[in-house]
Amino acid sequence: MKFGGMVATKIDDWQIFQFLEELGYDSGWAPDSQMIWSDCYATLALAAWHTSSIRLGTGVSIAGTRLAPVTAHSIASINKIAPGRTFLGIGTGHTAMRVMGQNPVPPSEFRDYLRVLRGLLDGQEVAFEHKGVSKPIRFIDPELGCMNTADQVPIYVAANGPKALAATGAYGDGRISAGNEPFAVLSRNLERIRQGAKEVGRDLGDDFHTSVMTYSCILRPGETLKSDRVIDEIGAEVVSSLHFWYELYLQRGNENFVFEAARGAWQDYKRYVEAEMPLDRRHQLLHRGHCAFLLPQERRFVTPELIGATFALVGERDEILERIGELEKAGLKEIVLLPPRAVARQNFREFSEQIMSRY
Repeated sequence: MKFGGMVATKIDDWQIFQFLEELGYDSGWAPDSQMIWSDCYATLALAAWHTSSIRLGTGVSIAGTRLAPVTAHSIASINKIAPGRTFLGIGTGHTAMRVMGQNPVPPSEFRDYLRVLRGLLDGQEVAFEHKGVSKPIRFIDPELGCMNTADQVPIYVAANGPKALAATGAYGDGRISAGNEPFAVLSRNLERIRQGAKEVGRDLGDDFHTSVMTYSCILRPGETLKSDRVIDEIGAEVVSSLHFWYELYLQRGNENFVFEAARGAWQDYKRYVEAEMPLDRRHQLLHRGHCAFLLPQERRFVTPELIGATFALVGERDEILERIGELEKAGLKEIVLLPPRAVARQNFREFSEQIMSRY
């Protein structure tokens, strides 16, 4: 099992990637959310220049805010500074698109986006369509050495839906899921990826990378899921699940996907959103503090039931170690932690000392 750290990207704190490297983390992930955080590629450039061994990449870059050739060029530029230890995480844009009042990229467009990325990062010429016009494109003037496509840049796709999972199998080198999944769900999704690869005549092999973005809190003696320190460490991540659920509720027109144990918190949150967030600004207000800090008025939604529904790594040390073992048996290869900004270093250190050192 590998371990990674993801941070709410803040360009004047690029040193946190050095910190992750010193603690022994395998990877550092910089999210791409243009209305909230610093630019991921600018931050990664600083991190790449000042580190030597940690793998670095986007967590994740957003297809809807950059053309595929631009994304390919940006990550190939980072690969010039950190050759062989750069990866590209890519997704359709749950937060980055919705915070602008827009929908994520549709599955068919996302699949073609991945096709263009795959070809360009492999140094190939590809057909690229923009505004109804299709032309062959490739990186030119390689003798200038401005980008690096000689050292492979693995593509890790943020995929949860069936079409995105199939596209991951067709063009990806790995997958990152948003949140831990029960054994049966993880197994089913991996099978959908394998089937997607089979449909295009591709053999994924054993090196296909499987990772999850989650969060963790190691309980101290006497603490419970209601303890203030615990809520401070995980509250922002717990409530971000409600942000996502509310968007799904609007998209699907139903709430059948909500876990029964968490329905109390969900109904309370839904009433709060519809009473406190004006419709014309809801797309902005809904995502305030996303994964980075917990709004005081939203603290009440961090219930033990909702924590349990996210399947996160919260519990005593031995419980977390056992859970990681189960995830590995199910086929998971990397756990990527995203703690709130204010407690990130403390959270990363405790996990490294108490979990990574023993696993």
